[in-house]
Amino acid sequence: MAGKTNDTPDVINDDDLEPVADETADRARLVVTAHSADADEATMLLNMLGIGPDSSTSIVESDVEEEEAK
Repeated sequence: MAGKTNDTPDVINDDDLEPVADETADRARLVVTAHSADADEATMLLNMLGIGPDSSTSIVESDVEEEEAK
């Protein structure tokens, strides 16, 4: 049986993407890091989501320290 076809493109241009809200990115970082096996895996997954340490939306070090203190 053939797969379904649709009118949506398979590839999304970078120009069509919008950044997520800071609060959403912060919560996603917490979830990813909590469920990652190690720091390398967390970094890889965060980078795949576009919210990793190399992205422009990454949180600053003081925010990380605040979260760790809680």
